[in-house]
Amino acid sequence: MKKILILLVMLVVYSLNSFAQNDEMKKWMDYMTPGKEHAQLAKDNGEWTYISKMWMDPNAPPQTFEGTATCEMIFGGRYQQMKTFGNFMGMDFTGMAITGFDNGKKIWFSTWIDNMGTGIMYTEGKYDEASKKLVFTGKMYDPTLGKDTDVKQTLRVIDDKNMEMEMFTIVDGKDVKNMELKYTRK
Repeated sequence: MKKILILLVMLVVYSLNSFAQNDEMKKWMDYMTPGKEHAQLAKDNGEWTYISKMWMDPNAPPQTFEGTATCEMIFGGRYQQMKTFGNFMGMDFTGMAITGFDNGKKIWFSTWIDNMGTGIMYTEGKYDEASKKLVFTGKMYDPTLGKDTDVKQTLRVIDDKNMEMEMFTIVDGKDVKNMELKYTRK
Protein backbone atom coordinates (compact mmCIF):
# COMPACT_ATOMS: atom_id res chain seq x y z
CA MET A 1 0.00 0.00 0.00
CA LYS A 2 2.84 2.34 0.88
CA LYS A 3 4.44 1.76 -2.55
CA ILE A 4 1.16 2.55 -4.30
CA LEU A 5 0.81 5.78 -2.28
CA ILE A 6 4.37 6.83 -3.17
CA LEU A 7 3.71 6.01 -6.82
CA LEU A 8 0.50 8.09 -6.77
CA VAL A 9 2.31 11.05 -5.14
CA MET A 10 5.06 10.83 -7.78
CA LEU A 11 2.45 10.69 -10.55
CA VAL A 12 0.68 13.79 -9.17
CA VAL A 13 3.99 15.68 -8.82
CA TYR A 14 5.03 14.69 -12.35
CA SER A 15 1.62 15.77 -13.71
CA LEU A 16 1.77 19.13 -11.93
CA ASN A 17 5.34 19.68 -13.11
CA SER A 18 4.38 18.76 -16.67
CA PHE A 19 1.39 21.14 -16.50
CA ALA A 20 3.61 23.95 -15.22
CA GLN A 21 6.13 23.31 -18.00
CA ASN A 22 3.37 23.33 -20.62
CA ASP A 23 2.02 26.61 -19.21
CA GLU A 24 5.50 28.13 -19.22
CA MET A 25 6.09 26.91 -22.79
CA LYS A 26 2.81 28.46 -23.93
CA LYS A 27 3.82 31.78 -22.37
CA TRP A 28 7.17 31.67 -24.19
CA MET A 29 5.47 30.74 -27.47
CA ASP A 30 3.02 33.66 -27.10
CA TYR A 31 5.91 36.00 -26.30
CA MET A 32 8.06 34.91 -29.25
CA THR A 33 5.40 34.64 -31.96
CA PRO A 34 5.03 37.65 -34.28
CA GLY A 35 1.51 39.06 -34.25
CA LYS A 36 -0.63 41.67 -35.97
CA GLU A 37 1.70 44.50 -34.95
CA HIS A 38 4.63 42.75 -36.61
CA ALA A 39 2.55 42.16 -39.74
CA GLN A 40 1.75 45.88 -39.76
CA LEU A 41 5.48 46.70 -39.66
CA ALA A 42 6.14 44.30 -42.53
CA LYS A 43 3.85 46.34 -44.78
CA ASP A 44 6.55 49.04 -44.81
CA ASN A 45 9.23 46.68 -46.14
CA GLY A 46 10.91 47.89 -49.30
CA GLU A 47 12.88 50.76 -50.79
CA TRP A 48 12.11 54.36 -49.88
CA THR A 49 13.42 57.82 -50.68
CA TYR A 50 13.17 60.60 -48.13
CA ILE A 51 13.43 64.35 -47.81
CA SER A 52 14.54 65.54 -44.39
CA LYS A 53 14.33 68.90 -42.72
CA MET A 54 16.51 69.51 -39.69
CA TRP A 55 16.34 72.49 -37.36
CA MET A 56 19.58 73.20 -35.52
CA ASP A 57 17.91 76.32 -34.08
CA PRO A 58 14.09 76.35 -33.83
CA ASN A 59 14.07 80.01 -34.90
CA ALA A 60 16.21 79.46 -38.02
CA PRO A 61 15.21 77.92 -41.35
CA PRO A 62 15.76 74.14 -41.53
CA GLN A 63 18.57 72.45 -43.38
CA THR A 64 17.26 70.06 -46.01
CA PHE A 65 18.80 66.86 -47.28
CA GLU A 66 17.70 63.76 -49.17
CA GLY A 67 18.45 60.08 -49.01
CA THR A 68 17.25 56.52 -49.29
CA ALA A 69 16.08 53.91 -46.82
CA THR A 70 15.51 50.17 -46.96
CA CYS A 71 13.12 48.43 -44.57
CA GLU A 72 13.09 44.68 -43.98
CA MET A 73 11.82 42.33 -41.32
CA ILE A 74 14.55 40.38 -39.53
CA PHE A 75 14.74 37.46 -37.09
CA GLY A 76 11.72 35.67 -38.50
CA GLY A 77 9.48 38.73 -38.72
CA ARG A 78 10.02 39.87 -35.13
CA TYR A 79 11.75 43.21 -35.81
CA GLN A 80 12.01 45.69 -38.65
CA GLN A 81 15.42 46.98 -39.63
CA MET A 82 15.63 50.28 -41.50
CA LYS A 83 18.95 51.22 -43.05
CA THR A 84 19.24 54.86 -44.09
CA PHE A 85 21.73 56.52 -46.43
CA GLY A 86 22.17 60.15 -47.43
CA ASN A 87 24.38 63.20 -47.38
CA PHE A 88 24.18 65.74 -44.57
CA MET A 89 26.19 68.97 -44.56
CA GLY A 90 28.59 67.53 -47.14
CA MET A 91 29.16 64.31 -45.17
CA ASP A 92 27.98 60.81 -46.00
CA PHE A 93 25.25 59.78 -43.59
CA THR A 94 24.37 56.22 -42.60
CA GLY A 95 21.89 55.19 -39.92
CA MET A 96 19.97 52.16 -38.73
CA ALA A 97 16.76 51.76 -36.78
CA ILE A 98 15.37 48.61 -35.23
CA THR A 99 11.65 48.84 -34.51
CA GLY A 100 9.46 46.22 -32.93
CA PHE A 101 6.54 45.37 -30.73
CA ASP A 102 7.17 43.64 -27.41
CA ASN A 103 4.38 41.07 -26.99
CA GLY A 104 5.03 40.79 -23.25
CA LYS A 105 5.06 44.47 -22.34
CA LYS A 106 2.52 45.39 -25.06
CA ILE A 107 4.66 48.34 -26.18
CA TRP A 108 6.37 49.49 -29.33
CA PHE A 109 10.09 50.27 -29.17
CA SER A 110 12.71 51.73 -31.46
CA THR A 111 16.47 52.08 -31.43
CA TRP A 112 18.60 54.37 -33.59
CA ILE A 113 22.32 54.44 -34.33
CA ASP A 114 24.21 56.36 -37.01
CA ASN A 115 27.65 57.51 -38.06
CA MET A 116 27.08 60.99 -36.57
CA GLY A 117 27.62 59.70 -33.03
CA THR A 118 28.73 56.74 -30.96
CA GLY A 119 25.65 56.28 -28.77
CA ILE A 120 22.21 54.80 -29.17
CA MET A 121 18.76 56.31 -28.88
CA TYR A 122 16.15 54.07 -27.27
CA THR A 123 12.47 54.92 -27.22
CA GLU A 124 9.25 53.17 -26.24
CA GLY A 125 5.69 54.04 -27.08
CA LYS A 126 2.15 53.26 -28.05
CA TYR A 127 -0.08 53.78 -31.05
CA ASP A 128 -2.19 56.92 -30.71
CA GLU A 129 -5.50 56.24 -32.44
CA ALA A 130 -6.50 59.93 -32.52
CA SER A 131 -3.42 61.07 -34.48
CA LYS A 132 -2.88 57.72 -36.27
CA LYS A 133 0.76 57.80 -35.13
CA LEU A 134 3.16 55.66 -33.20
CA VAL A 135 4.39 57.96 -30.44
CA PHE A 136 7.72 57.04 -28.85
CA THR A 137 9.52 58.73 -25.95
CA GLY A 138 12.98 58.05 -24.60
CA LYS A 139 16.46 59.40 -24.22
CA MET A 140 19.51 60.14 -26.31
CA TYR A 141 22.85 61.66 -25.49
CA ASP A 142 23.29 65.29 -26.51
CA PRO A 143 27.02 66.11 -26.80
CA THR A 144 26.29 69.86 -26.71
CA LEU A 145 24.78 69.42 -23.22
CA GLY A 146 27.09 66.62 -22.12
CA LYS A 147 24.18 64.49 -20.90
CA ASP A 148 21.11 62.52 -21.90
CA THR A 149 18.12 64.49 -23.09
CA ASP A 150 14.46 63.52 -23.39
CA VAL A 151 13.20 62.92 -26.91
CA LYS A 152 9.94 62.18 -28.65
CA GLN A 153 9.54 60.54 -32.02
CA THR A 154 6.36 60.03 -34.04
CA LEU A 155 5.81 57.77 -37.02
CA ARG A 156 2.75 57.98 -39.21
CA VAL A 157 2.02 55.75 -42.16
CA ILE A 158 -0.03 57.93 -44.50
CA ASP A 159 -0.71 55.23 -47.10
CA ASP A 160 1.15 52.38 -48.85
CA LYS A 161 3.50 54.85 -50.57
CA ASN A 162 4.03 57.58 -47.96
CA MET A 163 5.05 57.86 -44.33
CA GLU A 164 6.51 60.55 -42.13
CA MET A 165 8.64 60.68 -39.04
CA GLU A 166 9.05 63.66 -36.71
CA MET A 167 11.65 64.07 -33.99
CA PHE A 168 11.40 66.38 -30.99
CA THR A 169 13.62 67.31 -28.08
CA ILE A 170 11.64 67.84 -24.91
CA VAL A 171 12.69 71.13 -23.30
CA ASP A 172 10.97 72.31 -20.12
CA GLY A 173 8.14 69.86 -20.81
CA LYS A 174 7.54 71.19 -24.34
CA ASP A 175 8.16 69.41 -27.66
CA VAL A 176 10.72 71.28 -29.77
CA LYS A 177 10.70 69.90 -33.30
CA ASN A 178 14.19 69.33 -34.65
CA MET A 179 13.66 66.91 -37.53
CA GLU A 180 11.07 65.85 -40.07
CA LEU A 181 11.42 63.09 -42.64
CA LYS A 182 8.93 62.46 -45.45
CA TYR A 183 9.33 59.02 -47.02
CA THR A 184 8.06 57.97 -50.46
CA ARG A 185 8.14 54.35 -51.60
CA LYS A 186 10.28 53.77 -54.72
